[in-house]
Amino acid sequence: DVCSSDLAFTKVEEVLDRPVVSNILLDEPVLDGRLAAKGSGLGLAPTIPVGMRAVTVRVNDVAGVAGFVLPGMHVDVLVTGSLPGQDGTMTNTVLQNMLVLSAGKELQPDAQGNAMPTPTVTLMAKPSEAEILTLANNFGQIQLVLRNSSDQAVAETEGSVISELF
Repeated sequence: DVCSSDLAFTKVEEVLDRPVVSNILLDEPVLDGRLAAKGSGLGLAPTIPVGMRAVTVRVNDVAGVAGFVLPGMHVDVLVTGSLPGQDGTMTNTVLQNMLVLSAGKELQPDAQGNAMPTPTVTLMAKPSEAEILTLANNFGQIQLVLRNSSDQAVAETEGSVISELF
């Protein structure tokens, strides 16, 4: 059986306005499955599967694992903060095995209004995970933890409180 995504294009007009969503090697035929639908837009959007979202969060150099977080890697997301009305700070693993779509810097104003480069990481997320990331980004401190891409296990953790350190 030949699938439509296995068929190569024969005319340039057939691929115009169709962004590339998967690497195409030199001298490799251009296959339908390597291209987004016509009119799907440019940039990151065509590469996001239906039902998923791309969420960008601010990180610092430590939280971004000192520059070692690169597109295609997987990370766990930890958040540190204090619950309203409770004493002490807590760290909890809120998301696991998140795909990194991009890592870079964007310009944000500092206290004096000067543009400062701020490290950011864009993660692939389900809509409910996008909500968790947004909340963590606004009310806590995010720490990314690199994981081996072949490690698909979900670790059961209870979180850690500051009193456990002393």
